[in-house]
Amino acid sequence: ERWGRHWLDVAGYADSEGILDADYVRSAAWRYRDWVIRAINADVPYDKFLREQIAGDLLPAATEPEKWEHIIATGYLGLARRFNVNPLQNMHLTVDDTVDNLGKTVLGLSIACARRHDHKFDPIPNSDYYALYGIFQSTKYPFPGSEKNHRPADLIPRNQAEFDTVMKPYLEELYKVTGRLGKVEGEKRAFVEGATNPRGEPGRTMKDILAEIKELEAKREPILARMPKIDMAYAVTEGSPGNARIQKRGEPKDLGDEAPRGFLKILYSKETPKFQGSGRLELAQWVTDPANPLPARVMVNRIWHHHFGKGLVATPSDFGKRGTAPTHPELLDYLATKFIESGWSVKAMQRMIMLSETYQMASAESAANENIDADNNFLWRFNRQRLDAESLRDSLLFISGELEPGPGGPHPFPHMGTWMFMQHGPFNAVYPSQRRSVYLMTQRIQRHPCLGMFDGADAAISTAVRPLTITPIQALSFMNSELVYETAGAWAKRLIASQPNEQRRLESAYRTALGRTASKEELARGRQYITGARQELQTSGGEAGEQVPEALASYLRALLAGNEFSFVD
Repeated sequence: ERWGRHWLDVAGYADSEGILDADYVRSAAWRYRDWVIRAINADVPYDKFLREQIAGDLLPAATEPEKWEHIIATGYLGLARRFNVNPLQNMHLTVDDTVDNLGKTVLGLSIACARRHDHKFDPIPNSDYYALYGIFQSTKYPFPGSEKNHRPADLIPRNQAEFDTVMKPYLEELYKVTGRLGKVEGEKRAFVEGATNPRGEPGRTMKDILAEIKELEAKREPILARMPKIDMAYAVTEGSPGNARIQKRGEPKDLGDEAPRGFLKILYSKETPKFQGSGRLELAQWVTDPANPLPARVMVNRIWHHHFGKGLVATPSDFGKRGTAPTHPELLDYLATKFIESGWSVKAMQRMIMLSETYQMASAESAANENIDADNNFLWRFNRQRLDAESLRDSLLFISGELEPGPGGPHPFPHMGTWMFMQHGPFNAVYPSQRRSVYLMTQRIQRHPCLGMFDGADAAISTAVRPLTITPIQALSFMNSELVYETAGAWAKRLIASQPNEQRRLESAYRTALGRTASKEELARGRQYITGARQELQTSGGEAGEQVPEALASYLRALLAGNEFSFVD
């Protein structure tokens, strides 16, 4: 789950589409999120992991469940951003977003810089960009809906025949009602009491509008109640295959020569294969060819980055000239070679790194080494790191005893037949959950209040390195937030129930929160603080039965607010 979150960062995962007018829901995107976590837990070879995300729907499958998993995997491409309320307009920007993400995430290259002209730094000509562009232009993307068109389109049903015969008739009936309902809701917003309704019928009053809304909602409810549920994937499928024409200066209306579909010539010296369909299958095979020098290096560098806080290449998504040169090029080559030799096993690479003496070093300072290598490029110590946003929240839930293990599954979105999100009433929700934070609903343009505060990934872009900010709001949150109060309260009651006296409770608290034994001085200060807190509660008239747990909870909040809880040495 933790390493799944790292991949979702670079993939730009979100449960909504990101158009500013309404930020429509992608109610089936969670299947891709859970697929990523399953694949990483199963140690699916990285080359297979990539092929399924680029062309899973085109790969052979021995069983129907395997075929369904392959389709879900292409949600990686389906995640591309939308830029217009009309599903067919500005698709060139969605395709560009796909090329950009593939380049950064898989190849560590800023390919999208060649959209308007030859890349100014790396050997990627304008024609190579459109060679890749044509592959995704030949792909059909799902559409989540928009203010102009509330109806989602081109999601992939698990069983197409069942969808056509069972689900589609209900949807047609439903959208006749909701289509009218959307118009009346718009009429309601435009209505000005005491004036002529500019969007409605002459003489029509607000009372008439509200009555029709009530009538339409009453018609909608029984349709929703009897509508069957069909598994859907937010994924891609084959479109109309064809080459793209070069867009002069990146303008889709100013077209130049045709660019045959293909790959980056600097990384592919063979003759381009004859494409079947869009070319995604051939692209997936080229990307994962062991002769392609970048995917293995980029991935082992990402693994290193997440273990050490900084990659051997400090710009994990840019191995080009504008990126940072590797501090240890021979080590990077060695790890990439071992990665491929292991069968592209991410777990084997994790094991190799974590069993190394370098990884097991402490984060102790050394003035002499600091003078020579202040940035620790040569790894003479471990880089002290703050827990990421998800780990902070998950740790609090775990300590409270309320963390619910297991996969997250779908979010409690309203039924897609009821969606009428608009610019003046966009989708916006935070769904409470005790699951691990990777399973929280992620809006593309609205940060989760907890994760956003502690530098969670920006779902609107591919996030290779999360920014690290230190703000007063973060400290205030750990002293005053509802989550911390609930954690400390539940934790205090568990300690009281499981430990016979105050000292044992404090010893257990230090082991749980900080992973170490408390010193004699810390235990003495803790007992002194709790005694004082109980006295204050007695003086202020606190309930007798709550004085002991409240005093202990107060101390536990102070323990959680310290840097030692939030940082890893």
